[in-house]
Amino acid sequence: MERRKFLQIGAGTAGAMLIPVFGNAIAADELMSAMPRSAKKALADIALNAATKAGASYCDVRIGRYLNQFVITRDLNVENISNTESSGVGVRVIAGGAYGFASTNDMSPDGIANAARQAVAIAKANAKLQTEPVRLAPVKGVGEVAWATPMKKDWRSIPVKDKADMLIAANKAGMDAGATFMTASLFQINQQKYFASTDGSYIDQDIHRLWAPINATAVDKASGKFRSRAGLSSPVSMGYEYFDAKASDKVQAAGGVTTLYTNSYDIVEDAKLSGKQAREKLTAKSVEPGKYDLVLSPEHLFLTIHENVGHPTELDRVLGYEANYAGTSFAGLDKWETKKFKYGSERVNFVADRTTPGSLGLIGYDDEGVRAKKWDIIRNGILVNYQATRDQAHIIGEKESHGCSYADSWSTIQFQRMPNVSLEAGKQRLTPDEMVKDVKKGIYILGRGSYSIDQQRYNFQFGGTLFYEIKNGKIAGPLEDVAYQANTQEFWNACSAICDERDWRMGGSFFDGKGQPSQVSAVSHGSSTARFNGINVINTARKIG
Repeated sequence: MERRKFLQIGAGTAGAMLIPVFGNAIAADELMSAMPRSAKKALADIALNAATKAGASYCDVRIGRYLNQFVITRDLNVENISNTESSGVGVRVIAGGAYGFASTNDMSPDGIANAARQAVAIAKANAKLQTEPVRLAPVKGVGEVAWATPMKKDWRSIPVKDKADMLIAANKAGMDAGATFMTASLFQINQQKYFASTDGSYIDQDIHRLWAPINATAVDKASGKFRSRAGLSSPVSMGYEYFDAKASDKVQAAGGVTTLYTNSYDIVEDAKLSGKQAREKLTAKSVEPGKYDLVLSPEHLFLTIHENVGHPTELDRVLGYEANYAGTSFAGLDKWETKKFKYGSERVNFVADRTTPGSLGLIGYDDEGVRAKKWDIIRNGILVNYQATRDQAHIIGEKESHGCSYADSWSTIQFQRMPNVSLEAGKQRLTPDEMVKDVKKGIYILGRGSYSIDQQRYNFQFGGTLFYEIKNGKIAGPLEDVAYQANTQEFWNACSAICDERDWRMGGSFFDGKGQPSQVSAVSHGSSTARFNGINVINTARKIG
């Protein structure tokens, strides 16, 4: 019933990106339909009862309807519009101390009961090989509750023509400003997730996320040289009101080099700047390698946070249970147990939070029925905790789960996924312009770019979208061919200043892969602009040797 195809779009300096689309094609007007909550509860009870009768000591059921609408444009043309739907039921059980999981798109009473019995049979088979029983941290049942993404405009109710017109208007603005080619896309996701468990929870959630990436490419026809500038928007969990840009949501970058946004986004204005700045990058000075103080914008720093703080503090990577998508973690239990491991300088504080408004990780409950919460990962530079699910909590002495369980479909089993992991704002009043004034030799970096990181999430290299030279406290002009190298501990211990909460905003990953078979999730990372002293910068255009 479920088919997969891939759409290839431009992704700034990171190159092309493959976007997974799951489900069967449906008409746009069918997006607004929904299954009554009472019907979902009746189906869930069938699974719970069948699993318990077959010998399960625990059972949870996820009834899901997953909707996607993707609109892809290039220059002044619409390249693709896709509406997909995928619906079904996943049943996870514990029997004989082991997990079992089965799923079905047969949503009849017999189909769901059969899936539940199959899950129990799988668990009993697994139990014969399991040396230690699954231990779930307790969760108190919440009865019947509902939660929905706060929003003012449901993207499903907006005509597709209006969305396509907005994207094409952005492309035109970028081309008029200097881009040779433009792409603009709109990814919209709705997850209707109903969770029930033998703990006594019946949780109905309606989750919405959207992202509007753009990319401008300018070509020098005489030399064949080209440069790109990706958009600086952030993927969000909110409604279509995200595109109702407000003056109060605009934030000037240091030196006024570009306009940024917090709670809304003017895609046409950003596209215009993208086209102009892509053209300017063609004649920008190539960076001289060496040690620099880096001033990193939140639109850039989110990816560095994601790769060298978010992933290495996933407990399954720490334990060696997970190694797909760039390995395990250097931040082993031995470092956490000492309560002295200096992950960063004293001003570095990272918090995991699934309650941040507008963030991609915003939910009411995770896929184990655990209420969303907030907790410390790094406090005053010291590693103090990880990200854990119900079956991991006892390993690190926690009495309850952190609420980090997630599955990307009704047909996939839930496992540990990253919450929002964010850098707290600085406690002293400080703006990006004031931060730049203290830098004699530095580089200001905005936007995400290409990167690489080793199998322990320790040694890394990051690029960006926009680079500006800082000389004697002033923005001196654009640079190109910039990438910085460090190891995770060295980098965060070099953090010398963080702007205050007025500058705090989020970036995020809309399609974050993990696991085998692969699953994707969405997660945000917030920060204010931060400075890192004495970081090694290389020139990516120069040959080595």
